Parts: sequence; C-alpha cells; structure tokens
Amino acid sequence: MIFSRHLFCEIKDLLYLWRMIFYFSGTGNSAWAARRLHQCTGEELVDMAGALQSGADSLHYTLEPGERLGFCFPIHGWQPPALVRRFVRGMHLDGADGAMTYAVVTCGDNIGEAMAIFSRELRRRGLELHSALSLVMPESYVALPFMYTDTIEREREKCRQASADLERFLPLLLDGRRGEWRLVKGKCAWLLSYVIGGFFNRFMITDKKFRADASRCIGCGQCVKACPVGNMSLADGQPQWHHDGSCTTCLACYHHCPRHAIDYGRVTRRRGQYYFGKNN
Repeated sequence: MIFSRHLFCEIKDLLYLWRMIFYFSGTGNSAWAARRLHQCTGEELVDMAGALQSGADSLHYTLEPGERLGFCFPIHGWQPPALVRRFVRGMHLDGADGAMTYAVVTCGDNIGEAMAIFSRELRRRGLELHSALSLVMPESYVALPFMYTDTIEREREKCRQASADLERFLPLLLDGRRGEWRLVKGKCAWLLSYVIGGFFNRFMITDKKFRADASRCIGCGQCVKACPVGNMSLADGQPQWHHDGSCTTCLACYHHCPRHAIDYGRVTRRRGQYYFGKNN
C-alpha cells in the first residue's frame, strides 16, 4: 500500500512536471489565486520574480505539445507589470506549440485593456492567449491622493466574490475551454490603459519616494522579506532600497511593516495597510 501511494505520487509528479503556472505577486492577492490554481490543476508554480533574479538559465522551460500554460499576476496601472513583460520577453519555451495558454489576473477595481497588451507580448513569443479571468480583490495601491485601502467589510466581500469567480472558472480551465474571457475592463478601458496607465507605468514606478521613519522602525526586516524582487536590505538596522530599477512599487514593504514605519512620500502617512490574509 505504501509502495503504491509513493508510485502514484511519482507518476503524478511526472505528469505535471512541465505544466506550469508562472506567477508574480506583491501583497499576496495573485499568490493566493496561483496557489488555488496549483491545488486544482497540480501544475508547477514558477515565481517570475525569483526566476528573473536567478538569471537567464532559470528562464528556459520545456513543455509537451498541447500542455496548459498559465500566468497569474496583478494589474499595475491598467497594464501588466513591467516585471511580467520582462519575463515573457526573456523566457525560452521548448515544445510550446499548441499549448492552451490562460491568464488569471487580480486588480482593485478593473483592468482596462491589460489583457490586450499581454496578448501582444505573448504573440511576440509565438503564443496565443486563449482564455483569461480577472478577479477584483482588495485594494493595495495607496500611493496617490485619491487611493485608499478598502474597509475590512469590503475586503472580505471582494475576497468572497473573487473566490466564487475563480471556482466557476476552474472547471472550464480543466476542460481546456478556449475563448473564455471573463474580464472587468471598466469604463474608458483604452484611456485607462494606454494614456493614464502608460504615464503611470513610465514615470511612477520607482523606489525613490520610499522612506523609513527611524523613530518607528524596529529593524525587524519584515519589509525586506516581503519585497518580491529583492530590492531591499537592512543597513544598521534600517531598511534601504537599492534604487537599481527592480522596484515594481507594489507597496509590499509598506503594507507588511508592523509599525507602519514605511511611507511612500507623504501621501501614505494616514493610509491603511493590506496584504492577503491580514484581516482574515
């Protein structure tokens, strides 16, 4: 009986070895969705940020013809994050012809034309995006005057609805359904993505405005651990940003600080904090 169970696990691992879900997450919304996809499909999770940090050798993957290929990431300023686009441009896929490719993306309210932009990135690599789902999740971007975290009640409602939406999408995914576009684009989607989002992603993705208040900071390093791109370190017990262009301004460092000691300019001083699971 033990032998049979071990043999089954080995066979299962072989079957799923090259079915992959590439994911990126800042404050945890997309990581939650990616883990649920993994639980349902058994497909391997590949952290795009970690792969990019590891170098070009970590961007080479092999798929069996006809296998599924998944992407899971947040929408930044109504566009795919620059990190995700950089990963797609740098990855090397062998045997991807005919792969059923899908995306599950998270956002605070809507995604504009982000999937059209992402589809073009994939086509440049010879891939076609066949289906996509957007999940409206709790808001985490608070670095603009009019942006706030949701109330706890609204957070829980968004998470409940997102979970229900994902569960409805999973059977379609397992059946290999193509042409399933379950997207919340919002009004004026083109304007949001190509004008406002274009400006945002070109000029407002930076770590230069981050500061740590030494009177509140306890040097615990939670911000360093939370940074998904390794853009931070502790120096003399205080967090330092590397200013090397890797920051995605996901605000994970800000949201995970237990003393609310990190700010992005002045605008976040009286804003709330959120990461997935914080209030659940």
